[in-house]
Amino acid sequence: MSPSYTASPFVGKTVGVTVANVSKAYDNTMVLHNVSLEVRPGEIFCLMGPSGSGKTVLLKQVAGLETPTSGEVRIGEFSAADPDIREKVHTALVFQAGALFNSLSVYDNLALYPREHRMGTEAEIREQVMHALAILSLERAAERMPSELSGGMKKRVAIARALVMEPQLLLYDEPTAELDPILSATISEIIATLREEIAVTSLVVTHDRNLALGIADRIAIIMDGRIRATGTPADFHHHPDPVIANFLNPVIDPKNPRFKQLENSHE
Repeated sequence: MSPSYTASPFVGKTVGVTVANVSKAYDNTMVLHNVSLEVRPGEIFCLMGPSGSGKTVLLKQVAGLETPTSGEVRIGEFSAADPDIREKVHTALVFQAGALFNSLSVYDNLALYPREHRMGTEAEIREQVMHALAILSLERAAERMPSELSGGMKKRVAIARALVMEPQLLLYDEPTAELDPILSATISEIIATLREEIAVTSLVVTHDRNLALGIADRIAIIMDGRIRATGTPADFHHHPDPVIANFLNPVIDPKNPRFKQLENSHE
């Protein structure tokens, strides 16, 4: 970690997220139905649900990538739809696939955003980039190309790139997707450690039961575009709702397979 690194005034000032009665439709198809939830400043909040339940769509509303059909998302005291929100709150999104530029080295992937936004001199940007790499133990990978990285390292680089933006709010879209159990546990540990390392609020969209139950302060389950339950990990270990219990602890039954039950459905 660079001893001369100086953080911006945004670092350490966590923000909360308020989703108030948000609905989202594409053409005539309603994907989110009057969704409301609150992410408290500094917490790790996991949003779980089956495929197609609306998790990533909701994340896009929070990230400001899309505008809700109705309702509002607020980050701290500001609307996520505010065109100047990036100047008021530092938010970073870690994409599911990493979204690294294959033609750029690890270092240049991280340096791209501060260079384009003129966030300092080249020497200052180098301090910022190497600081982010050091947090993720990636200093020795700085000059490597994405094609030379394992799947787990690509995920870590994607998180390091988000840290360069000095976020108050970190949004993760399926951060452990396509990783083996050990690497998934590593990413989960990173998300938990970053809260202490840089004091950040984390909203994590995930299918990963172990991640959510292992590191989240609170969890929300979304199904069919509606929040079905919210609570602490302890609340979900033996949940009274049979649908949620089956989602979190599915029983494999070769004699009555689920795909046979879905043959005549639209899922």
